[in-house]
Amino acid sequence: MTTLSVAPIKVMIVEDYKLTRVGLRCALNQHDEIEVINEAENAEDALKMIEQKAPDVVIMDLGLPDMNGLEATMKIMENNTNKKDIKVIILTSHDREEEVMASLGAGATGYCMKDIDPDTLADVIKQVNQGACWLDPNVCKTALKIFPRPENTQLIYKQETKDDKGHLTEREQEVLRLLVKGKSNTEIASELIVSVHTAKAHVCSILQKLCVDDRVQAAVKAIKEGLVDENSTK
Repeated sequence: MTTLSVAPIKVMIVEDYKLTRVGLRCALNQHDEIEVINEAENAEDALKMIEQKAPDVVIMDLGLPDMNGLEATMKIMENNTNKKDIKVIILTSHDREEEVMASLGAGATGYCMKDIDPDTLADVIKQVNQGACWLDPNVCKTALKIFPRPENTQLIYKQETKDDKGHLTEREQEVLRLLVKGKSNTEIASELIVSVHTAKAHVCSILQKLCVDDRVQAAVKAIKEGLVDENSTK
């Protein structure tokens, strides 16, 4: 009886510290289902390698030189040159709300802390490759702050549309007010003193929560349904 062999999951490691790259490669290659096919110490090299040989999963550090991991993730999602559904797992020591939200907004489907057990990371790679999303338990509390938690879930269906602004975080309400003023992502980032990537992630979250397709529709809905204070947009 012939047993069909399953191709291993092709993984790329993007990390500027050589020792970390070596450690990850050695740990992951111990799993027959995983094959580390490429390593890059910066985002630009990683993007070129993806052009040549697309991996299934990219392990991405956030704190890369020049182009950071968020921007690199966005480019991977935008380019997807080989028409392949490449998955990105963020592997970082950062656990702030801004980084978690921005990473997910950029298109990452996994967020792991660098102290993760190597075998657990291997399991995460397998899950994400199959279409799952995975958040490190250490950042779950941070991630949950992004979502509304009404004290009585039954009230969600009784609230009037004008109360939808309660579903936005305080920062998202600030971004929405600036969006209504016609501010660009760059201008929003400058005014709120955050990165452009973080501003873009907030805008994406707002569009999703308001169930609209673009910034104009979001602004119109915000004004029409009283989601922002009219005086604050003048």
